Amino acid sequence: MATLRERKTYRDQVLRVLYKAVEGNRLLGITGAQLRRDLHVPEQDLAAACTYLAGEGLITVDWEPGNTPAMVTLTLEGIRRMEAEEEMAATGPA
Repeated sequence: MATLRERKTYRDQVLRVLYKAVEGNRLLGITGAQLRRDLHVPEQDLAAACTYLAGEGLITVDWEPGNTPAMVTLTLEGIRRMEAEEEMAATGPA
C-alpha cells in the first residue's frame, strides 16, 4: 500500500503526463497502459490515483474489467488546473 506522499505524487504525475500527452485538448486521452508505462506505477496505485482524480472532477476514466483504466482524459476543470500551474511556474511567485 502506498504512503500518503506516494499517493499524492502518483496523482500529480497522472495529471502532468496526461496534460503533456494531450496538449490541453480535452477530446484526446491516453490509455491506462501508456500511463503505467510512462509512470512506472503499480497497477492498483494507478487505479487509486485515477479514481481519486475522477472523483475530484479532474479526469474521466473508462474502466476495463478488474478496475484497470482503459482510457483516461482530462476534464475542462483538469485542463484549467494544469494551465494555472503552468502559468504560475512561468511567472513565478507574486
